[in-house]
Amino acid sequence: MDLGMAAKRYETLADDIAASIARGTLKPGDRLPSVRQARASRNVSAATVFEAYYLLESRGLIQSRPRSGYYVAAPPTKARAAVPTAPSQPDGQAREVKITDLIFDMLQAATRREVVPLGSAFPSPLFFPLPRLGRALAASATHLDPWSTVEHLTPGSLELRRQIAQRYLLDGVRADVDEIVVTNGAMEALNLCLAATCKPGSAVVVESPCFYACLQALERQGLRAIEVATDPRTGVDLEALDTILVRDRPGAVWVMTNFQNPLGGSMPAEKKQALVDLVHRHRVPLIEDDVYHELYFDPQRPASTKAFDRDGWVLHCSSFSKTLAPGYRIGWANAGRFAREVAQQKLGASLATSIPVQLALASYLERGSYDRHLRGLRARLRTQRDVYAAFIGDVFPAGTRVAHPDGGYFLWVELPEGCDALALAQRALAEGISVSPGPIFSPAGAFRNCVRINFGHPLDARVEAALTRVGEMAGG
Repeated sequence: MDLGMAAKRYETLADDIAASIARGTLKPGDRLPSVRQARASRNVSAATVFEAYYLLESRGLIQSRPRSGYYVAAPPTKARAAVPTAPSQPDGQAREVKITDLIFDMLQAATRREVVPLGSAFPSPLFFPLPRLGRALAASATHLDPWSTVEHLTPGSLELRRQIAQRYLLDGVRADVDEIVVTNGAMEALNLCLAATCKPGSAVVVESPCFYACLQALERQGLRAIEVATDPRTGVDLEALDTILVRDRPGAVWVMTNFQNPLGGSMPAEKKQALVDLVHRHRVPLIEDDVYHELYFDPQRPASTKAFDRDGWVLHCSSFSKTLAPGYRIGWANAGRFAREVAQQKLGASLATSIPVQLALASYLERGSYDRHLRGLRARLRTQRDVYAAFIGDVFPAGTRVAHPDGGYFLWVELPEGCDALALAQRALAEGISVSPGPIFSPAGAFRNCVRINFGHPLDARVEAALTRVGEMAGG
């Protein structure tokens, strides 16, 4: 079959369905014909139907329900609550980090299945192709070359590193496989990068607020944190960062420039380039936690800081845990000029990452299913962002401000002044609801009236009831 004709067929089918949705012939919640039914009625191949449905899902018009089929999605809405706009204003002082006990106690209680996971760091595990990954894992273990258990030690499977390097090509980055170190999740990658660049007692610049796991890593390695002013929409204040780099000569800068956790904001491409230019000029390593990079909602992929890295000062870390394989714990560091030091740290810390799991992911990626999975996941998360934000705007107290991120799966929620997020989180957990309170995202314990809400789980009746109850607590 002519490829141009095949493309036209699935686009035509998608356009016909989109028109039916626009006219109201198909309404939110209506089930689309099964692939078999659509194939027979339109006289097209199953592949054409699948591509049409994937295209509609990427546009947010339909959504897949596991083991049920495709349904017309609810139209996107904006939150009624205002969006946070004011940048943070930290004092810029280097301080010891002592937050692990608080984080551990809250997160340990929130891992129980019966707890509503509004404070979880992961999206729903039901959104991932775990059966297909399981088959790939079984095959890799069954046909494992005995010598691969030796050859694929530090820095990891060459096949997987090649697949990761190909993902970088989508961002215009020519990644060197010899600079990629496969790790046990992104957190090991980030910890290894800290150990490779910072001496004990050094200061590390972090966003304000920043991901709490960053603070745990600093505390564990005996490093101090310097918070830098951060805009909830566009990221780190570069003038403030420049001042800190001159004044304190920190060991590294740790940032998330794409869909920052917890704020959800992203740096514009030109600001990312300016950030990389800044650390190059000061010769300070930039450790980028970029685990949400693939979870973008706009048509265009966000730029990576690695795309602007001329001299290897960016240590770019990511993983498949948030996008493909939760629980498989496969991450990596593209460590530039620090690749040897990171590999040495990996050798001393854990020697290697599971060989069968690496080979299974390499096999899955090579078959080309990853982008198809990502299109559906992005569409689902984009729809959930809108319905969660709107629902929070309805049930949370007046004066609440809700972020509207263009990717990831977190909403940063600013409650009215006077709300105590720590007390709120403890009360909610006592009723089987987890939320992430703002103070765990700051070494100074700031953001006391803020919470982070995970919208990566379906907004079912259980979640609606939990959000309603949290809103009642926040208002009372």
